[in-house]
Parts: sequence; C-alpha cells; structure tokens
Amino acid sequence: MSNISNVENLSPQIIRQVAKEVSGLCRNPPEGIKVFMNDEDVTDIQATIDGPADTPYAGGTFRMKLVLGNNFPSEPPKAFFLTKIFHPNVSSNGEICVNTLKKDWKPDSGIKHILLTVKCLLIVPNPESALNAEAGKLLLEQYEDYSLRAKMFTEIHAKPLRATEDNCSTEDKSSEGPLAKKHAGDKKVVDKKKRDKKKTLKRL
Repeated sequence: MSNISNVENLSPQIIRQVAKEVSGLCRNPPEGIKVFMNDEDVTDIQATIDGPADTPYAGGTFRMKLVLGNNFPSEPPKAFFLTKIFHPNVSSNGEICVNTLKKDWKPDSGIKHILLTVKCLLIVPNPESALNAEAGKLLLEQYEDYSLRAKMFTEIHAKPLRATEDNCSTEDKSSEGPLAKKHAGDKKVVDKKKRDKKKTLKRL
C-alpha cells in the first residue's frame, strides 16, 4: 500500500472536488463513520467505521484508507483497512474487495458512497469474491467458527485503549498529567490481555 501523495497527478478541479466532499463528510459524517481531513494531502482519505451491531465486528472501531489513483475518478480508488480484521473480502494486507470499487464503479459515486458500502460489507460479507479464502469458507460452512474468529480479531485489534478522538481533530491528545503513570500501568495490563488472546487465537 503506497503512502506517496498523488496530488500532483490529479487536476486542480478534481482536487477541489475531493477536498469539498471530504470536508463536508468531516462536518456531517454518515452514522457510525468518522472522516479525518488531511489539509496537506487531500488524497490521503482516512476514516473510522464502528462495527455494526449484531455482527462479529460490533464494539470495534476499524480504521480504513482510500488511495486515489492517477485516473481518479475515471477509475475507482483502492480501499484498505488499516485495522487488522478477519473478513472474507479483506486480504492479508488490508485491501478491500467490493463491487463498488470494481465492475460497479461510476465516476460520480463519491467518497460517501464508498464508505457506506464498506460499512455494509461488515454487515453482509460476500464469500463469492473472497480475498481471505479461509474466512469465506468458514462463513459458508461453519458460521459459528467464523463468528468466533472475527470477534477475536475485533477484540484484539479493534478495541485499543485510547482517548476518544474528536471528529476532524488532528490534535495530539496524549496525557502528560498526573494520570500518565496510571495509564502506563493500565497499558501493561491491556498488553498482557492481548498476548493471552493471541495465544488463544493461535489455538483456534
């Protein structure tokens, strides 16, 4: 996954259009989604999606990134989960496979439509276009095992101990107050729990 800016390869008109849409989504995001503005690089589009209720991803917060190519919006962007997730349509490097970003892409689809589609993918996975063959097979044949594995990944990777981020905020909220030592102790406990869960996951 490339971290190189693509601003210079896009026309000023496209850049203004993307910046306007992302800014609007940052102020008025879809339910369960937060969008983060990068003033220095409008093609760096990141968001968090809350795991939908009644799914193995419930309670988790999943960070994702859109990568706009040279020919955007004629060609669809690529989407990646930055948070590790066990899902049929997400590869080991986080790439997301969904028809909206493939054969069903339309230049006027917009960023909001992409984010909502990815959120829907957490509710209704598509095992027929699986990038994670194991997850796709479990979803079809042993749903309970699939659900257990997905919940475990959610618990380990999508529930970090951190301060709540304000929407559109780039401020560093790290604490330097009197509670800093307490938080450091809390982190050690959480790290130990994560290690224990990983050991459990390996045995599944």
